[in-house]
Amino acid sequence: MRLTAEVWVSAYLTRLRLVDIPAFVVQKGDATAGSVLIKLNTLDGQACCYQRSFDLMTGARRWVVLVEGEEATVDASVAKQCSFDADLWVIEVEDRAGRHLLDEPGLSD
Repeated sequence: MRLTAEVWVSAYLTRLRLVDIPAFVVQKGDATAGSVLIKLNTLDGQACCYQRSFDLMTGARRWVVLVEGEEATVDASVAKQCSFDADLWVIEVEDRAGRHLLDEPGLSD
């Protein structure tokens, strides 16, 4: 059984909070089936946006980079995604060290 988007987002925000990484819901999507984008802001004018991708060869779901570079470029890409997916969740993580926890067990797969 898969978690709803709302439950996953809540659990992710809690994990970030436990290690003192600030994160915010920038756009709330569909509570049950919305996709999630994670924008990592390193607070130096740079950012990276991650999305879940399905690997057809292995059947695994993993986080991949959608776009990275100047924050304004990443924001424009996120806005474009939001313009054609009203169910999309956008979470902004702010960490100078670039931590996002997406590679940790329970979040990476």
